[in-house]
Amino acid sequence: MKTYELLVFDWDGTLMDSEHRIVTCMQLAAADCEYPVPGEEAVRNIIGLGMQEAVLALFPDLGDMDRGGIIEAYRAHWLGNRIPASSLFPGAEKVLQSFAEAGYLLAVATGKSRRGLDKVLDETGLGPVFHMTRCADEAHSKPHPQMLEDILTDLNTPPGDTLVIGDSEYDMQMAGNAGVDALGVVHGVHSSERLRAHGALTVLDHLEELPVWLESNTRISQEIEA
Repeated sequence: MKTYELLVFDWDGTLMDSEHRIVTCMQLAAADCEYPVPGEEAVRNIIGLGMQEAVLALFPDLGDMDRGGIIEAYRAHWLGNRIPASSLFPGAEKVLQSFAEAGYLLAVATGKSRRGLDKVLDETGLGPVFHMTRCADEAHSKPHPQMLEDILTDLNTPPGDTLVIGDSEYDMQMAGNAGVDALGVVHGVHSSERLRAHGALTVLDHLEELPVWLESNTRISQEIEA
């Protein structure tokens, strides 16, 4: 066990309970474009990917122009007021503030667009907590490691001092592809078994358990060094 300096969080499904909003927006977008509406489970399965990759997975038989229309329709619903806004998971803000006060470097690596992430950072007031954020329209989508590698470079932190926290196999794979440890939370879209199968060190039921896990991790590391 070891200590960490940098904590990199996924957003949707990890910090924010946005599953229902994402599923609804995607289903409405498909209906707007008069394409078959994907089921809830199919949409849940692509949460965490960049928008291009997500729409390609859901609508593999459509051309680029048609997929572009779905993306635009999705964004219109996401940025509109028709669907109720998502909320942070219980305790998420308190956990992040406690990490900031403890001196951790904090970052976000998300499949959201820059516009979408900036919107929720502004709405939640959490923007100042993070030292860096990276989005899927600024780099390759997860599970490619580019977003994470950009964060490590800009924050001058080695992979061995970094921990990724996420709710999907794509988060775990991104971390593994960058040589970074990863921890799963199961209040998002993928099961504990799926997260462990893709490299999670451990899996927590709730984000609020993370400070205790990190404290225990640090204590064990200090005992070994002593």
